[in-house]
Amino acid sequence: MARRSRTKTAIAEQDPAIRKANFAEVCLGYTIEEGQTEAIRCLQCKDAPCITSCPVMIDIPGFILAIKEGDMQKAADVLGKYTNLPAICGRVCPQEKQCEQVCKLGMAKNFEPVAIGKLERLVADWALENQDFSKLIQKNQAKIGKIAVIGSGPSGLTVAGDLAKLNYEVIVYEALHDSGGVLTYGIPEFRLPKRIVKKEIESIEALGVTIETNVVVGKTITMDEIMDEFDACYISVGAGAPNFMGIPGTALNGVYSSSEYLTRINLMHSYEFPKYDTPIKASKNVVVIGGGNVAMDAARSAKRLGADHVSIVYRRSVEELPARIEEYHHSVEEDIHYYWLSNPIEYLNNGNGDLSGVKCIKMMLDKPDESGRRRPVPIKNSEFIVEADTVIEAIGQGSNKVLLSTFPELKLTKWGYIEADPKTGATSIPGIYAGGDIVTGAATVILAMGAGKVAAVEIDKYVREKKNTPVTTKV
Repeated sequence: MARRSRTKTAIAEQDPAIRKANFAEVCLGYTIEEGQTEAIRCLQCKDAPCITSCPVMIDIPGFILAIKEGDMQKAADVLGKYTNLPAICGRVCPQEKQCEQVCKLGMAKNFEPVAIGKLERLVADWALENQDFSKLIQKNQAKIGKIAVIGSGPSGLTVAGDLAKLNYEVIVYEALHDSGGVLTYGIPEFRLPKRIVKKEIESIEALGVTIETNVVVGKTITMDEIMDEFDACYISVGAGAPNFMGIPGTALNGVYSSSEYLTRINLMHSYEFPKYDTPIKASKNVVVIGGGNVAMDAARSAKRLGADHVSIVYRRSVEELPARIEEYHHSVEEDIHYYWLSNPIEYLNNGNGDLSGVKCIKMMLDKPDESGRRRPVPIKNSEFIVEADTVIEAIGQGSNKVLLSTFPELKLTKWGYIEADPKTGATSIPGIYAGGDIVTGAATVILAMGAGKVAAVEIDKYVREKKNTPVTTKV
């Protein structure tokens, strides 16, 4: 038996000097041989903590063992039992804070955890090229019921795929002209290629799911019409409404929300101008406000669009940074500059209504706030100015009000999100379920998927009880 390496198997990446000028994927993935080398490192724990730390409870030792044995079809079959979007999760899921964080190998002295996410990506990419997903359809069987899913992001796609596997007719309504939700409009090509998103969605459509784009529920079709036509409904419209700090100068030309900036780049393909006639403002000095993955995406996109200087202003220190550590390291390699313990207090006007700079103030960390992190407080007389012609605020998003404003019967939380039982996804209206960011606020792709898996089981129970149909299958 090969000796178990202390470190993860190295994975190929684009050179930083080259990749910061293009939108091609940064991480190039394992070969099967490299994946087998990494799979050998797995301890095959009987009581595997990595499983319970995964929001969709993937049998991680199971699919890794199949890789080790060279059986990629078996590995794909194991993954397929738990997730409908493995190629996406293998790229954007924060494994370092979930499954890999509790890996028993990683807890041993001087050992790194198994590269679970990279192995998931390997299997998923293999499956997208080699597996016939249409074979999973239950053919020539009468459908149990008809389900509407509102929103084609990770949560909606998950619940749609699981219910299709349970032999339901599923129609997904998407407001935008392309499906995928945040996977399409929010995450840049260099981190999640659109061809991967498209293939994952095609694999779900192969299960029999219908996706209708350009349908704004609440406008194009009402919730009353949906409740009349369908046996149940799952709402997963995300939380894409932009938040702004509201400091002086917010209305200046050159101040963007991350939602608008990334949507222009990703969904509208501005990075491919002039192939797509949707250009975005050319910038020399860009400042991004925030410290999450969205801030990293915006900053790294700005660099690729030709900005000379890109900086991130974050009010806490690197130790509190919420972004994935991999994305932070990649950003540093790509010459993104950081102003730690700093916060903007004013956007400066060049006299013509255009942004010319950002006035910031230094911060210090005080006692923990309600999130458990130390609360940043300003330091008097510590103001400084950062030159900027573009600012991107990446400080979170709010709930989309288009549907909610036309459906007042639905109970909301004090923050304006849908109130749903975290154990079932059930809302205040029977037959209406909800999950993802519209319930939790902006969170991760995998948590949204977890909510979708929970809701699929509960929707199946609800419809079967309503129709007095026995439960005969499981996802």
